[in-house]
Amino acid sequence: MMEIINTNNAPAPIGPYNQATVAGNFVFVSGQIPLNPATGELVTTGIADEAVMVMENLKAILTAAGIGFENIVKTSIFLTDMGTFAQVNEVYGKYFTSNFPARETVQVSALPKGVNVEISVIAVK
Repeated sequence: MMEIINTNNAPAPIGPYNQATVAGNFVFVSGQIPLNPATGELVTTGIADEAVMVMENLKAILTAAGIGFENIVKTSIFLTDMGTFAQVNEVYGKYFTSNFPARETVQVSALPKGVNVEISVIAVK
């Protein structure tokens, strides 16, 4: 049995997928990009601001699922430039206080809508 999570507080999916799905105790959150759900505009004022918007979008979806960052067990970070890793990592680190999740960070040639960062997570209820 699968539960679908969608909230107006995060960007609507731009394809045939949901913001998150719940299967058993696992919550699988689709990759989030720096799209402001209130304006529908991309955040393009720098990689740190982009990372904040991505994390806030993740937060909104986790909240809609009734959980928070402390429930995340795995994250996947996709960057178009590994040179921005330190800035993204600094923002990312502000959202976790302990029991950090497993993670990978990879450089990719391109991301949806030409953004510079996308992050997906897996959490446990």
